[in-house]
Amino acid sequence: MHEPTGLEVRGVLETCLYAEELEASAGFYERVLRLRAVSRLEGRHVFFRCGSGMFLLFDPNATQTDGGEVPPHGARGPGHVAFAVGAAELGSWRVHLEREGVPVEADVTWPSGGTSLYLRDPAGNSVELTTPTIWSIPEEDGLIGRPEADP
Repeated sequence: MHEPTGLEVRGVLETCLYAEELEASAGFYERVLRLRAVSRLEGRHVFFRCGSGMFLLFDPNATQTDGGEVPPHGARGPGHVAFAVGAAELGSWRVHLEREGVPVEADVTWPSGGTSLYLRDPAGNSVELTTPTIWSIPEEDGLIGRPEADP
C-alpha cells in the first residue's frame, strides 16, 4: 500500500478541560487569566480564544452522552493545561495571582531555564503559567498569536 506524502500535524489547535461547576471555572479563566470567551452554551461549554488557538471548557455531564454532532467525550478528576507567558511578565503574574487570592502551588525553575507557576482552577484542574523555554522553544515562537496581537 502506498503511504500518502505531505501529511503533517501542524500544531495544537485546541485543548480542553472539564469542570462540573462550569460558570465558576469560566469566571476564573476570564477574571484571573484574562481569557476572552468567544462562545457559550449554558450548562455545556465556554470556549476561549487563547493566542492563535482555542481553550475549551466543558461540563463533563453534558458531553458524555451520545447523540450530538461530535462523539461523546469527557474526563473526571483534575486535568492539566499549560499557558505560555512571557518571562518578563512572571513577576506581574505573581502579583496579580496574589491580588486575586489564587495561591501558587509551585514555582519551578527548570533545567532549560524556563519557569512554571502552578495553580488550581475552581474545578481543581492544574493550571500552569509557563515560559515556552521550558521545552527549549524560543519565547517569541511560543507566544505567536498573543490575544493582544489579534485583530
